Parts: sequence; structure tokens; C-alpha cells
Amino acid sequence: MNATAYIALGANLGDRRDTFVRAVRKLTAEHAATWRASSSLYETSAVGGPAGQPDYLNAVVSIATRLPPHDLLDALLQIERLHGRRRDVRHGPRTLDLDLLLYDDCVIADDRLQVPHPRAHLRSFVLAPLVEIAPKLVHPRLGLTVTQLLARLENAEHLRPCAGPEWIADATLSTQHSALST
Repeated sequence: MNATAYIALGANLGDRRDTFVRAVRKLTAEHAATWRASSSLYETSAVGGPAGQPDYLNAVVSIATRLPPHDLLDALLQIERLHGRRRDVRHGPRTLDLDLLLYDDCVIADDRLQVPHPRAHLRSFVLAPLVEIAPKLVHPRLGLTVTQLLARLENAEHLRPCAGPEWIADATLSTQHSALST
């Protein structure tokens, strides 16, 4: 049985767009996931953490997966590590950040995983891309659509669109080609 998961991607170091493509390719090729949709890419200033960080690139993808939520989290953490993610400074610069936002309509709260993501409803850099691909998606704890949640944000970070959803074509086409050649 496949579940639908929404994953936020963020990075402010290295070739951010290429890192996103490689991360989605790795997830779909090796971790029982199928890409469904992707948002545009948005650039934002760093929120919190050390001053002077480079701007972040952000996006959200939707996947179908057979992995249970904790196994999907492990896969995301592994992909972050493969792309050089270090957790030295809270809210510090990073090569890749993959956050499991939602997993079907599950509510999970344990020492390893919180779904829905505990701060997703407070961040326009998460909500705007999520609205783009699933505007009627309902937050399972708050009972509001992601569109309603985005509209409620008063001090939303300034989002700068920098690429449409076609950025993902490199990842999905190569994954589909790999699947066809096996």
C-alpha cells in the first residue's frame, strides 16, 4: 500500500538546485518512492541561526511511498548525510535539509519523528510551495487547508520564485529511464 508524503527541501550551500535533483533521484531510485509532484523553487533569506548566511533555496515534493514513516525519515536523513549535511550549528548553513512534512493523514509524535512537521504551518517557505502542489490538503492537527494556513501568516518571509516546477525534470526523467532499462 502506498502512502502520500510531502517533503520540504532546503539548502543554502553548494549547487542547491543540483543537490535537490540528486536528492529526489536518490529517494525515488533507492527508497521505494515514486515522484508525484513538485513545487517551483523559491529563494528566501535565512530564518534564525547565525547572521550572514547565504539565501536558501526551498521547494516541496510529493511522493508515493511504501516505506513506513520512520523508515522514510531514516532514508531522508541518509540522503542528507550523503550530500554533506552537518548538524554543528542550530539553524546553521546546510547543503541539504529534507523535512517530512506530512505522511497521509497520520499524526505521529515520538522522540524521533513529529508528523505533521511541528513548524510547517508557521513557515511561508514551506506553505507556499505546498499550496502550489496541494492547495486543498488539510493539516491533520489543525483542520485547516494549507491555503488557509498560508493566508493566516502575518509576517511571511519574502519569497522569491526562481524556477518553475520543471526543475525536477532532470530527476524524474533519469529515474523513469532507469526503471525502463531494468
